[in-house]
Amino acid sequence: MRPLDNVIILDFTHMLSGPYGTMLLADLGARTIKIEPVKTGEGTRKLLAKDPDHSIEGMGAYFLTLARNKQSVAVDLKTEEGRALVYDLVRKADIVVDNYSRGVTGRLGIDHATLAAINPRIITCSVTGFGETGPNPDRPAFDLVAQGIGGGMSLTGEAGGTPLRAGIPIGDLGGGLFAAIGILAALNQRNLTGQGQHIDISMLDCQLSMLNYMATMQSLSGREPGRSGNGHFVHVPYNTYRTKTRHVILAVITDQFWQRLVDILDAPDLRRDAYLTQPGRWADRDVINARLQEILETESCEHWLARFGNQIPCAPVNDIAHAMADEQIRGRGMVVEVAHPSGRRVEMPGNPVKMSGMTDEVYTPPPLLGSHTDEVLEELLGLGAEARGALRARGIIG
Repeated sequence: MRPLDNVIILDFTHMLSGPYGTMLLADLGARTIKIEPVKTGEGTRKLLAKDPDHSIEGMGAYFLTLARNKQSVAVDLKTEEGRALVYDLVRKADIVVDNYSRGVTGRLGIDHATLAAINPRIITCSVTGFGETGPNPDRPAFDLVAQGIGGGMSLTGEAGGTPLRAGIPIGDLGGGLFAAIGILAALNQRNLTGQGQHIDISMLDCQLSMLNYMATMQSLSGREPGRSGNGHFVHVPYNTYRTKTRHVILAVITDQFWQRLVDILDAPDLRRDAYLTQPGRWADRDVINARLQEILETESCEHWLARFGNQIPCAPVNDIAHAMADEQIRGRGMVVEVAHPSGRRVEMPGNPVKMSGMTDEVYTPPPLLGSHTDEVLEELLGLGAEARGALRARGIIG
């Protein structure tokens, strides 16, 4: 049993933010039905589809990952009969999710007001770059735009250097993550009121939320925190250091950890009374970091991790291959195999939400375009083979 086994989602999402949010819910058991154009499918299908290193039989890494645990119904939403089918599905559904530009759902006839008139319990969620209100809701936005306006890039990079975006597309992923949170909250409120509602998620709002205490610091002081590379604005040493192999991280945030570090390194020049507390270390941070760099680059990352063990907060700077091979990550079931419909299997990150009441994790293949049209229309709407054949002949379904 999975916690969302009783939930049906109609998924109109594409690219990354929306599909990531619905993927998280599908992993938790929601029956997630992708509604796709009959001839082309949704746009994510094309991403990396022709890249021989990052696709399987014309299905790229984006879709392989984001469409797992989902079903596909191909329907021409621009026809009256196609919309009628979708409206019939809305009567059976709990949630409708999209990440179109503002106003598109109204033009397609799948906006909240229209769908709530059909099913008052329906929950709709739209993820857009700037939200549906405010003075500038219609500006186009992608991940980099959200990261830039949201302030996070001003904190990322070396001091005095160029602002950098996060290595992962946190603008897109943040939108999908907060969408999933909003949907779960709306489901609970519906249990209390019996009514659905609309959820308006702005990627920009999500970026600002994740500034968290750093925005409060700026508000209090009037000063920008700025970029500090991998260092910290309070703690020393708190940084990455070169070794003979990978970089190693030290995150010394207490005086006790500092004393342990000095004992392990057996470096007499670091045994200064002034360094026993944070203010002294901070005042001499450049000297400390330079000395630690000299010591740590004499051995491998693996050597130092073994020496530090559990006594010092430390870690390797993993590339993706090392991260996916990490025994803790694998021990937590965070690397899973998902099959392409052809049967070929590929490893990808699993579901990070671990629940004692979720007795099994299921990862079904990402669907071929329209591969569940017949199943869904027959099971949920009672449409027989003859009716489906007539619709297919007229290009209403695929």
